[in-house]
Amino acid sequence: MIEYLIGVDGGGTGTRVRVVRAASDARNDGSHGAGASDGPSAGPLLALGHGGPSGLMHGVEQAWSAVLETLNAAFSSAGLVRPALEKMAIGLGLAGVNNKQWAADFSAKNPGFGDAVVETDAFTTLVGAHQGRPGVIIAIGTGSVGEVLTTDGKRREVGGWGFPASDEAGGAWLGMRAVTHAQQVLDGRAPGSDFARALIHFCERSCAAQFDSHRDSMFAWLAGASQTSYAQLAPIVVSHAERDPAARQIMLEAGQEVARIAAALDPSGQLPVALCGGLAAHLREYLPAPLLALVVKPHADAAAGALRLIDERLKGKKTC
Repeated sequence: MIEYLIGVDGGGTGTRVRVVRAASDARNDGSHGAGASDGPSAGPLLALGHGGPSGLMHGVEQAWSAVLETLNAAFSSAGLVRPALEKMAIGLGLAGVNNKQWAADFSAKNPGFGDAVVETDAFTTLVGAHQGRPGVIIAIGTGSVGEVLTTDGKRREVGGWGFPASDEAGGAWLGMRAVTHAQQVLDGRAPGSDFARALIHFCERSCAAQFDSHRDSMFAWLAGASQTSYAQLAPIVVSHAERDPAARQIMLEAGQEVARIAAALDPSGQLPVALCGGLAAHLREYLPAPLLALVVKPHADAAAGALRLIDERLKGKKTC
């Protein structure tokens, strides 16, 4: 018997988990409740967990390991004993699921959950943001992706091709453009600034060894840089954009990329658009005005969307 439902939002830099009681076992006394449920019929939110990356680009084993570690941390933080996996049903929205082979390999490695739904993080974000109703989401975190659920029930995804070829406006995309600017400053192709110095110093501090020149440090940082490494530069771009022209231009270009994604998803411009992910709030002021007029606040997050999907799956089984 399923006792708990788990919702997972797994990305390139982190994993978030929500834990609720299954509807048939929901408690109304609120003794362990941490807030109201975001699912359609599940019990109150019992626990939240935050952990390391579980996007499938990091490998299937790493993804499951991060999910389980974050789940264990969630139960522990709520003072609950984690039950056997077969007593839990899990909904997972993960970066990389649109690679069908990765998704199949991940599903095949299910460590024993009683039931599971594996979806793209874009779709779980969409379901959470609009409560399963028609709308557009553009998720902007380490990477970026957009998805629409139309009024006739059709789904379509834009972007999400992965780093470094895609993920426009995402954290790694911002970081790559920031590093290019820093390189131009080191070459004398662009004037120095506090923004450039902050980028160069970050790269130097991230190197395991000390070097005699900024140039050597930059080469060393680039040699080991990953998607996550580039995304770690995004906060520097955000923090300098208000007063530095180069940082501001990067953010304005990101805003234009978000607008292109939105236009491709809903050319009519009629559906509500929810901006989600860690960079969404920072990008609002750099969006073109026509898009900003369509932006609505997401109802809930991708982990809540994953919870909704696994809850609906279980309800569907009961009615069969």
